[in-house]
Amino acid sequence: MGICGILLASGNAVDEVTSKTLYTIPVGGWEIPFTNHMLVIGLAGIVMMITFPLVIRQSQLIPRGFYNLIETFCVFIRDDVARLFLKERTDRYIGFLWTMFFFILVMNLLGLTPLDKAVYMIFKTPHIGGAPTANLYVTGALATFAFLLFHIAGIFEKGFLTYFATLAPKVPWPLMPFMFVMELLGSFVRLFSLAIRLFANIFAGHVLLAVLLGFILVHKNFMVGFASIVGITIMSLLEIFVAFLQAYIFTFLTTIFIGFAISEEH
Repeated sequence: MGICGILLASGNAVDEVTSKTLYTIPVGGWEIPFTNHMLVIGLAGIVMMITFPLVIRQSQLIPRGFYNLIETFCVFIRDDVARLFLKERTDRYIGFLWTMFFFILVMNLLGLTPLDKAVYMIFKTPHIGGAPTANLYVTGALATFAFLLFHIAGIFEKGFLTYFATLAPKVPWPLMPFMFVMELLGSFVRLFSLAIRLFANIFAGHVLLAVLLGFILVHKNFMVGFASIVGITIMSLLEIFVAFLQAYIFTFLTTIFIGFAISEEH
């Protein structure tokens, strides 16, 4: 969203985080909308496809600069997150976990940049930009992908019948149907928790920034304006931290769920 985006908002605190249709694509009798959030998602993918191959080609004995930053994140996720739960199977799933972490992180950071207003100033095209992870459909799609992965991982490691036979913990047989249903429902709860946690944190942060800046437009007072700008500066820095934190939490929880699915005890 960015500071400029909020300042030029129409007074609606959620205007800058709502999905806006840029154009529609006719497919048969359907009109498929292409939104600003879809554009940012595509941009995040392009950024990763360009940036990471360039970083990998700069492999150094002593990492420096941006290469050192990327390697630090990768090593931390592999050794301090994935290996704790996936053990010897870490290398099988670490590529997915790295991709998920950086993809969510890039989308979060792009959502904080004033892409839409920068493009509007040059090309007079509105709504080019936004925060895709403040869209429940986007976080739901990410969570669904993670949900399918940890079930597929469990089936791949144990086999289809064995995986579902061990889905519920060992309990007396009269309780087994009840526990199986509860565990199955619990797996869907994990899906919703992943989607809503990421959505709610990013959405709330952007709305809070919009409300703080709205005070300037409403009161038009120097003292209120100064206090709002100080608060916005602090909150913007906090939002950058939240962008990293939420990408980490999503990846961390996904790792735990994969670990549960493939563990022999489960």
